[in-house]
Amino acid sequence: MKRIAAKDIAYVTVQLSLLLLYHFPIADRPFAISNMVRYITIGFALIGVIIFLLALLQLKSNLTPFPTPKVQGSLIQSGIYNYIRHPIYSGIIIFTLSYGVFSQSTWRIGVGLALWILFYFKSEYEEGLLNGRYKEYVAYREKTGRFFYYD
Repeated sequence: MKRIAAKDIAYVTVQLSLLLLYHFPIADRPFAISNMVRYITIGFALIGVIIFLLALLQLKSNLTPFPTPKVQGSLIQSGIYNYIRHPIYSGIIIFTLSYGVFSQSTWRIGVGLALWILFYFKSEYEEGLLNGRYKEYVAYREKTGRFFYYD
């Protein structure tokens, strides 16, 4: 059995902690927005969920919560991965920020931004590992966005 790297455990622990904090606002400062903005942001939140679910389904047996790729894994470059290198992170970012605005919660928006920052560093670490594992990763990285199609 392969040993899980301490850095992998740290990233997943911080991610799970932030996701837990998202649901339990500690120092929230609600704000007012129009119903039209709320409808638009709930639509974006649903798009985030769809992106997240599509990415999960496309990874199949490659799915792991840790940044280190599975030993028997393969590089997925089709479907949503043809456009975005980290669509699971993208879906979570879109959902948390959009739902934060929808629920008029500065706390949730703040946690969503913290997740975005975490995912940036987690994806940097992950991409270094993927680059070492798959020779085609450099070309794949050049043609796709990290979290969004054009980033």
